[in-house]
Amino acid sequence: MIHMKSNYNEILYKAAPIQTERLILRRPQDADAEAILEYGSDAKVLEHLLWTGAHTIEEARASLYDYLIPNPGVFMIEVEDEQKCIGSFDLRLSPEHQRASFGFCINSKYWSKGYMTEVLKAMLDFCFTQLELNRVQACHYKDNEASGRVMEKCGMRPEGFSPQAQLIKGTFRDEYHYGITREQWLAL
Repeated sequence: MIHMKSNYNEILYKAAPIQTERLILRRPQDADAEAILEYGSDAKVLEHLLWTGAHTIEEARASLYDYLIPNPGVFMIEVEDEQKCIGSFDLRLSPEHQRASFGFCINSKYWSKGYMTEVLKAMLDFCFTQLELNRVQACHYKDNEASGRVMEKCGMRPEGFSPQAQLIKGTFRDEYHYGITREQWLAL
């Protein structure tokens, strides 16, 4: 019989903050509303997300209190040197299958600096060592190949393609699927 943890939410709530070389991955806080407004109103950030964003401070607070704070799998991404929140990482668990999927967004001013690769490496380590999951998977949409490159840099493998799989802001988008198992991660 395969061992299965029953206290995932407790582990998630107790885990934060997770320290990386340049970042802190932590629970959402009241003070994050301004940062959410900054990246949540950026068309470049929202282009590849189901989230319609936050275009007022009230919408940013609503995102924070309605989704981010109550969700144990959400980690805010903070640049340690700047003490600035630049995005979020959303870990979505399927305990019955010992797997997780994830999504992330980051302020476009911080793109192409290796931050998401740093975040994903830390989160994969967390998933396989602390949560003892067997598999982590995710997808990206067409025209967002940078997300696929982040996943590949972290050892995730391309696993498939689903044409017109997601309706995002009125347009059907193709999905590219990636995954990694604990066994594959240990072999890296």
